Amino acid sequence: MAASILRAETFGIPVPDRVRNPKVIAEAVDKVIVPDFQPKEGVKIETDEKATNLSNASVDDAVIISELIRKLELCRENLPAGFRMKPIQFEKDDDTNYHMDLIAGLANMRARNYSIPEVDKLKAKFIAGRIIPAIATLPQLWPPVLCAWSCTRFWTSGHKVEDYRNTFANLALPLFSMAEPVPCKVIKHQDLSWTVWDRWIPKNNPTLRELLQWFTAKGLSAYSISFGSCLLYNSMFPRHRERMDRKVVDLVREVAKVALPAYRRHFDVVVACDDDEGNDVDIPTVSIYFR
Repeated sequence: MAASILRAETFGIPVPDRVRNPKVIAEAVDKVIVPDFQPKEGVKIETDEKATNLSNASVDDAVIISELIRKLELCRENLPAGFRMKPIQFEKDDDTNYHMDLIAGLANMRARNYSIPEVDKLKAKFIAGRIIPAIATLPQLWPPVLCAWSCTRFWTSGHKVEDYRNTFANLALPLFSMAEPVPCKVIKHQDLSWTVWDRWIPKNNPTLRELLQWFTAKGLSAYSISFGSCLLYNSMFPRHRERMDRKVVDLVREVAKVALPAYRRHFDVVVACDDDEGNDVDIPTVSIYFR
């Protein structure tokens, strides 16, 4: 009830008095028929805590953002001209605005799911009163810190790493401490050197064979190439040798089942390499340009 009333207020929808009557709401809820829960078929739930949780390689941030923008535009077309939402300022001490009713209800439903003791609205108000000051003070600290960091990042250059500082702040104590940052680890191999911030970029849409030769020229032997959670090549699998003359981008489309949008010019793969002595060598992320 509290959620529906507050949602109506934000959209400027009039709330009739009968909706504020718990008995009327209870009678309406009794008439609602909730269908029996039917679990989805074909859903695999990972129960191994040591299993690696890899995101779907086909997820493209730009595509998701474009789809969300499209949905927002469709919603805006259905709104009346000049429509503006009405933001609600949270006030925990007003027992008639349904703010604490909503918070206490949501908190107790979550507690019930996890078998945590539930609390009444008064206890929830007490807890909220202690959380809000902590939330309000920390955001006041970080905007100027981020602004200062941005100015340092974009307006200064050529400084030694010792000129910078890592800062830790604890407003509850209060405590502010600074320390010199640790230089990024440099990995060396033969006459090459790189860090985790570097990126290797093979171009001209290479085949799998050409990509392996590209690493051989660097004195490295690539024995495994993967895109997301899909294995494109592994030297231990004889059938993977049939893919040698295939374009890597074609393997991504067919093996990983990924549709690369027209505006994408490259994709990232993770490559495992070893040197001439069989020692594993950590290399940067590899971005393959196919357009």
